[in-house]
Amino acid sequence: MVNRKMKTTFTVALTAAMALSVAACGNSNDNSKNNAASSAAPDKTNSGTATNTTKSDKKVTITFQNIYPDPTTPSYKMVHELSEQYEKEHPNIKIELDTLNTDQQKVKLKTQAASKEVPDITIVNPAAQMKPFVDAGLFAPLNDMLDQNGLKDTYQTGLLDYYSFDGNVYALPDGNNIEVVFYNKDLFAQAGIANTPTTFEEMLKDVKILKDKGITPLAIGEKDSWTGSFLFMNILLRTNGGPGFLQDVMDGKKTFEDPAFVEAVDAFQQLVQAGAFPDGATSIDANAGGNIFKSGKAAMWVIGSWETGAVDASSVAGKVGAFQFPTVNGKGDPNEFMLAPGSAFAVSAGSEHLQETKDFLNFFASNLPKKQFELKNAVGLGQKVDGDLKAAGYSDLAITIAGLFNQVKGGDLSFDNTMNPATSQVHLSSIQNLFVQKMDSAAVAKEHQTAFEANK
Repeated sequence: MVNRKMKTTFTVALTAAMALSVAACGNSNDNSKNNAASSAAPDKTNSGTATNTTKSDKKVTITFQNIYPDPTTPSYKMVHELSEQYEKEHPNIKIELDTLNTDQQKVKLKTQAASKEVPDITIVNPAAQMKPFVDAGLFAPLNDMLDQNGLKDTYQTGLLDYYSFDGNVYALPDGNNIEVVFYNKDLFAQAGIANTPTTFEEMLKDVKILKDKGITPLAIGEKDSWTGSFLFMNILLRTNGGPGFLQDVMDGKKTFEDPAFVEAVDAFQQLVQAGAFPDGATSIDANAGGNIFKSGKAAMWVIGSWETGAVDASSVAGKVGAFQFPTVNGKGDPNEFMLAPGSAFAVSAGSEHLQETKDFLNFFASNLPKKQFELKNAVGLGQKVDGDLKAAGYSDLAITIAGLFNQVKGGDLSFDNTMNPATSQVHLSSIQNLFVQKMDSAAVAKEHQTAFEANK
């Protein structure tokens, strides 16, 4: 079981520990450094509207594309409440929210980018995923806005590097997360499972026990293919014996036909073949997949720590714990995690209201920590703050997640934040296909290598 003797105060101590894993992390952005930390507390230094901004009474509508579609989640409330607050303080400004789920937003942004009609503010993922947009000149540098109100200094050391190219910061992250396994304590008890699995073999046994009891073992929504990829990357992190596999491929030290990759595909297919996932997983989107867990219909959910607040706001609040992804075939360190620098807010270089948009984003980013803390959703925040979670009334789950952050020794970024988009798309489709049919694992590895070589 997860160690309950953990600090309830978030600090930025993790930053130094994470710096040790910089060389091990795969990242296509040479300027990126792998520093991560967990944080939660009211922002005591940044509030109110940005200073040094252009004052005007002209009527302005700012389109804010976002990925917070679920009204029951704290993030949805955060984006709505901050937008409404800004509108009240600036009667001439209207914030028009364009709300989509993650995959819908990615598809829409690609279409908008092709016609150079990027919304005033949009959502982008770090490193390799955002590079094509930056190369196309679609995003505005945010250095000047970050220098206002000391906003830049609120971000965890090194975090903005994931969103920087040629000395310019092009997006502001909404968080900094690790991937964990959430589990429903009541369903574990109902199935007679006393302890959380520490090995992949134990996880497979638990899957069988849960399945036999009529309980869905693992929630997922694989219509949005990133969900299966994230889970797969947890396995690869273990079979590789640590982080850096994708970086080694890019550096020519390994290929996708390496035994560690084939072994990871084998293990992933064991989960699928054991019936670990909901029927028709590829027809369920990520939000619906998460709701399977949050409505108490699945025993486990492998997902980022960003879901902590949403779990605490759901019907299973108080019944959920979390643990590290287990070792696989005796390999890997449970305290090495899939790392997820958050999705981020980018400003269109072609915005008709560039200054007003930057002013709003400065306000939004400056006040985001305080608002998320109030909503009990500050676990995995990307901005540096201190605070006692227990004293602030945070849940046992949030405190558990905070403890897991404090144990992080290093890790890897997701596949599509590391590899170029063409190779990533082959990977996402390949993993998604494993939910539909069993494949020869060596053939899956070869498919990846062929795509990599074709898209170097």
